Amino acid sequence: MGRTAVIDPSRTWAKVEERLAVETDPTLRRNLELLLEHMRAEATLDLERLMATVSERARYEFFGDVPTLLEGKAAVQRFYEDFAASGASKLHLDVNRLVVDRHCILTEGQMRMAYPGRTLAAMGIVVDDPDAFYLYETDMAIIWEIADDGLFVGEDSYTGRDPFAGIAGRKLAPTDIADVATS
Repeated sequence: MGRTAVIDPSRTWAKVEERLAVETDPTLRRNLELLLEHMRAEATLDLERLMATVSERARYEFFGDVPTLLEGKAAVQRFYEDFAASGASKLHLDVNRLVVDRHCILTEGQMRMAYPGRTLAAMGIVVDDPDAFYLYETDMAIIWEIADDGLFVGEDSYTGRDPFAGIAGRKLAPTDIADVATS
């Protein structure tokens, strides 16, 4: 039996697919399909598809050690462009809880990201191999607000422990990171 990857992007949308398989309410299905599209586009860094899920009136807020507010679709797009450029795009949110209503989705679970050693070094974190990836890990809850037009108008994320604390000691092997399979 093969080893399970530490980071497997398909885990991000597994609960969403499970819920879609049984959901019959058309509005809740639309919301889940929007989230699934957003997650898959983010995993493949398809910025055009990703931004097609985001409202012009978007407002993203990140609560954690460094609170951040992004207002407007252009600011959200810059965030995703910077995210892609960081090289830290190999990730999964292992969703434990998924709550869906007519105007909001809640996902909660463990976020894992493969952070490039070079990116960490540029942030002032000493790593022993700048060409390796290191495990960023924290508990995360995301509230996805959906506007009447069916697009994401908000994404508020809340993180638990500092995901960078001790990251230099969590080096990943290449086999710890699964390839993205979006279908």
